[in-house]
Amino acid sequence: MPDDIARPQHTSPFTRSLLAPNAGPMTLDGTNSYLIGAPDSRSIVVVDPGPLDEGHLAALAATRHVELVLITHRHPDHTAASVRFAELTGAPVRAFDPAFCVNGDPLIDGELLEAAGTRIRVVHTPGHTDDSVCLHLPGDGPTGSVLTGDTVLGRGTSIIDGTLADYLASLEALRALGPATVLPAHGPVLPDLTAICHAYLAHRHERLDQVRAALATLGSDATVDQITDVVYAQTDAAVRFAAEASVRAQLAYLRGAD
Repeated sequence: MPDDIARPQHTSPFTRSLLAPNAGPMTLDGTNSYLIGAPDSRSIVVVDPGPLDEGHLAALAATRHVELVLITHRHPDHTAASVRFAELTGAPVRAFDPAFCVNGDPLIDGELLEAAGTRIRVVHTPGHTDDSVCLHLPGDGPTGSVLTGDTVLGRGTSIIDGTLADYLASLEALRALGPATVLPAHGPVLPDLTAICHAYLAHRHERLDQVRAALATLGSDATVDQITDVVYAQTDAAVRFAAEASVRAQLAYLRGAD
């Protein structure tokens, strides 16, 4: 690989990550694009090529032959480069939502992919978005690993762009996978999926209690804006819209609108 191209960092026995240059309030340090492949494999699977940045894509393409590209969900910080990366590598791009596939079939919940000397299980985990998937590598080290997209982050908590009922069910499903290494699309690697899902579930139920308390004070017809002022009072203005999205999902859950 040329010296002027960034080098992916090892994140587990079967994975490496390359941080995209798109840091921001919602992306944290940037989007982690992952490269999956057994050490002796001549090819790799790339997960979430990320934003349309030619340097980032060149670095991903310069490692090994790319045989497959997988997308964890539809947001542009994960998918904006998909078409261009498919052009560069000739690899098909597969996502749960057919709209984000490029020369590839949609992913199926429970599907087992065998690629780059590895076995990758697709786990549909709606909640952050309705098309979110996580990728379980059961043979990756002693506990396996899970690429969690934005369903579980390395720092902070995810916003709900789908339904809270789905998201809670997805966290339960991930928790059942055991203490796998967490490979998130944003933030650092975490050591124990079971522990982080337990903490996420506790946080969500705590927020629901706070929304219930706000409704008791403000009245059952309180607006999203009013409840956000109470429950997310310390939220930075730059991410206020994310807090409002979470409140909207929490209200729908409590009001039985899911």
